[in-house]
Amino acid sequence: MKRFLLLVVVALFTVGGYAQKIVGVSATETDAASAPLTYVNAIKKAGGVPLVIPMTTDEKQLEAVLNVIDALVMTGGEDVDPLKYFGEQPHPNLGTVVPYRDEFDYKLIRMAVAKGIPVLGICRGEQMLNVAFGGTLIQDIPTQVKGTYVKHSQKAPRNYATHTITIEKGSKLNKILGVTEINVNSYHHQAVKDVAPGFKATAYSKDGVIEAIEMIGNPKVMGVQFHPEGFVSAGDDTFIGLFKQLLE
Repeated sequence: MKRFLLLVVVALFTVGGYAQKIVGVSATETDAASAPLTYVNAIKKAGGVPLVIPMTTDEKQLEAVLNVIDALVMTGGEDVDPLKYFGEQPHPNLGTVVPYRDEFDYKLIRMAVAKGIPVLGICRGEQMLNVAFGGTLIQDIPTQVKGTYVKHSQKAPRNYATHTITIEKGSKLNKILGVTEINVNSYHHQAVKDVAPGFKATAYSKDGVIEAIEMIGNPKVMGVQFHPEGFVSAGDDTFIGLFKQLLE
């Protein structure tokens, strides 16, 4: 029976004799386990099969999921608990915190990287990637970044770029996008502060806020502060390379 079910699963994700890559998408939970369709659509447009991963902190369940997926996208969402994850008192402007999701994301990231699975963290996903390996976060950019003049939480549509980032030449992000400067969208008030040991910052906004991090010596693991899925899902392929590289 188990062999039959395995054959069914393989058949579902095989087209023209070639197995398609399965990309896990971290979920949040309100009244359902879900992830925004922008992530799902972007992965599909890149040629992958999205698989939404319901929240759980059971490591056996997480291990079972990681044995199925080929890559992982960590999605955006709520603020990260500063007291538990990087030892800071909560800022007065700290937003909604979901402890169960924090633990789920933390374990999922650590276990995926340990297994050698490619990981792309987006917005909160980048922040949790940084925190999971010992980094810290800016809790509130408007009050904690001196002289900031960039609108990091835009009111424009998700497929509309509202500020510019500078990308380090030779970085993975530079190689994927082929540029050292590009306009991005932005929906956050937290951001990476102290980069985790073993990682490096590879992109910055014009006011100095970190916009991308990459794991040193492991090109499979990276995070971006902006939302590339917003563009790709809407038919703009400027950032589709970020999703295609997960499938290579």
